[in-house]
Order: sequence, then structure tokens, then C-alpha cells
Amino acid sequence: MQRRVFVASAASLLVRPAWADAKFELAVIGFQMSSETHARAANAAAGAGREMGWNVTLLNSEGSLPKHAEQFAALVQRRPSAIIVCMGKPIEADAQFAAAKQAGIPIITIMSGANPHVLFDIAVNEYEVGAKAALWLLGRMNFQGGLLEERFDGNASTRIRGKVLDCVLSENQGVSVVGSHAMARTASWQDDVRGGMQALLLRQAGKFQGVWASFDGQAYIIDDLLQAQGMKKGQVPIISVDGGKETYRRINDPDSTLMATYAIPFEAMGRRAVTALNSVVIEKKPASSITTGPYLFYGADLVDQSNVSALL
Repeated sequence: MQRRVFVASAASLLVRPAWADAKFELAVIGFQMSSETHARAANAAAGAGREMGWNVTLLNSEGSLPKHAEQFAALVQRRPSAIIVCMGKPIEADAQFAAAKQAGIPIITIMSGANPHVLFDIAVNEYEVGAKAALWLLGRMNFQGGLLEERFDGNASTRIRGKVLDCVLSENQGVSVVGSHAMARTASWQDDVRGGMQALLLRQAGKFQGVWASFDGQAYIIDDLLQAQGMKKGQVPIISVDGGKETYRRINDPDSTLMATYAIPFEAMGRRAVTALNSVVIEKKPASSITTGPYLFYGADLVDQSNVSALL
């Protein structure tokens, strides 16, 4: 009897989960790694995965929806242990997300929007961030004057920020939009923003008292254009959203017109995606133990001249 119990116990030790015998394979897709924010989140996730001892594949869709879908489909065929998608397109790539779920591949997205085929999306509350950024800028304008906008509707986060700005403006009639440019979804988005805003700045010269940009990369280009025109900090304030070393340098620079940003913790989000996958896939905890619903929200903090020195 004792021998049978021992044999049974020894046999049970041999029944190990698949991840214990095979290296955990993590795939990370950054939609457009030329964008600092996409790269920050994707690189942080990849780095955290390697620190866990996992094999990590890091892919760059280069801002191309066809390439994004192609990479996704190829991953589904390879069947990695899990996938993290940074700033992905859950609506446009819904078929690929669905195929991954059907194949039993758990997915966590970052700043991509909700999708029924993923565990959850790690994001900031863009409705809150959009309202705070809009009100900060209008406050600097004393709720009066003309506003220039640089939008991007091809991403859920920036699209929401723009919609919230519209809501704020609808209740503050003293501020009017005198010019708006919508960035196209293109690999050469910097050239698109530069061309569009340069035309607006020339056409609306002297008619605007503030500039709203949907993300920091756009604000850099507008800042350069304004500086080339001789604008100084505070003359025409710019606010955007994202945060990062270059943003903080510009906010601190007395020659830059960029005044503030709401800083999103992209690195923390990338690392959190990895620890969440470890909990769900390896430790077998339900996703509901991490967050309730389709989002895991992070906060975003205002960075302006009053506190930027602590971040440099």
C-alpha cells in the first residue's frame, strides 16, 4: 500500500503544466515603433518578459494596417504562449483578434481600446485626461480667443481626447476653433503634421491664442514651427498628452512654446501587461482578479513648469 502511494505521488510530480517544460513564448506587437510612446510600451513589455526568463518576439507593424494584420495572422499560426499588442487596432484587426482567441492565445492590449477577444486593455481614463488637458489650456487662454487643433482620429485614445475637447468647447463659447488639422494614418505622419500645421499657422497668424495637440509627437513639430516664427514660451501655449524625456526638456526650455502635458506611464503599462499574463496564464488566476471589465486603468499626471524639474 505504501509503495502504491509513493508511486502515485511520484507520478503526480511528472504531470506538469506545459509552460513548466517549454519556454514561455511572448509576442509583443508595437503598431508604430517610430512613435516614442508605442516604442516605450512595447520595449518595456519585451524587457519585462525577458526578465521573467521568457522567449520574446518584438514586432513593429510600422503604422501599416495590412502589415499589422499579416503579423497578427502569422503569430496565430505560430501559437505563442501569449501576445501583447501596443496601440493596436482592435476594430480593424478584429478577425485576427478573434482567431487568436479561438486558438487559445491570451492577449492583453495597451492603449488600444476594448475588444471582446482580449483579457483587457491597459489604458488611462482618456475621458478624464481629455477634459483636464482641455481645461488647462482654456484656463491659460482665460477662456477667450482662437484655438488651433492637431487631431488624430486613427487611435482610440487620441480620438477620445478630441471628442472630449469638443464637449468642453461646446460649453465655453468664448473660445472658438480657428483652424484644425487631422493627422492621417501614415508612416510619414511627421511630414503630414508639419505640412498641415504650417499652412494653418500661416493662414491664421495672429488669430489664435492656444494650440491643442492630441499627443506629444505632434506638439514637438508645432513647437518647432512656432519657434521658427519667433514665438516665445507663454505667448501661445501648447498642451498635449504623453510625457517623456523630450517633452520634459521642451517644457523646461525657456525658448520652447510647449507648456504642459499629461504624462502617461507607458513603461509601467508594458511591465504590468507581463505580470498580468504571468498571473493569468501561469498562475491560473482569473482576469477578474486583476480588473473588472475590459479596462485596467492607470492615472496620468500633469507636468508643467511647476514640477518638470523633478523629472529631468
